[in-house]
Amino acid sequence: MARRPSQDPSDEHGVRSALRDPVGPKDRSVYLRRRLIVLLGLVAVVAAIVLIIVRPGSSSGSSTSNTVELPSDVAAKPDADKAKAGAPAACAAGSLEVVAVTDQGSYGDGELPQLSLSVENTGSEECVADLGTAGMSFTVSSGSDDVWRSTDCQVDAESLPVVLKAGEKLTTESIPWDRTRSSTETCEISRDPVVAGGASYHLAAAVGGVASEETAQFLLY
Repeated sequence: MARRPSQDPSDEHGVRSALRDPVGPKDRSVYLRRRLIVLLGLVAVVAAIVLIIVRPGSSSGSSTSNTVELPSDVAAKPDADKAKAGAPAACAAGSLEVVAVTDQGSYGDGELPQLSLSVENTGSEECVADLGTAGMSFTVSSGSDDVWRSTDCQVDAESLPVVLKAGEKLTTESIPWDRTRSSTETCEISRDPVVAGGASYHLAAAVGGVASEETAQFLLY
């Protein structure tokens, strides 16, 4: 019978030690747990980086809020810049010059004076003036007596906003004066004619809240 080779006691101890603390391939569950721990660590690092780069209110991320905060230098722009982008402002009284106009200096028997006015923007910027009949008036006077006013029996008055460029001058269409005395009580009746025979009359005009500084004088024959 063949004899089994004798084993050195140290070899036996080494075998037993190797069995107690194996150095060979680990169990599969051990590797899976380790990989899972590593992956979770990577996910945490990536999440931290994303939170730093894309944070609430950052321009790099999208926001579901309807509120948008403008930079202070944009929000603080003066209203003057906004006005320049829109329609011109209303004409100031000091930037308009109104002149009363008649087509002649004297009128013979039967001739009707044609009354009109001119308005000029004397300012340095364009502006809007209401040149409609709602803000326009003509007054014929003799001395201190206002014998006729265009607004006494006016109907269907309308507003007409007009943009006037700097230095621009416009003249309205003329209206005839029937050489009679008017009042708010004479709109539906025949009015008496005014005195002629070389009598002197003066025309004053107003539009856009501005009255003519001087009157236009004319004679009636």
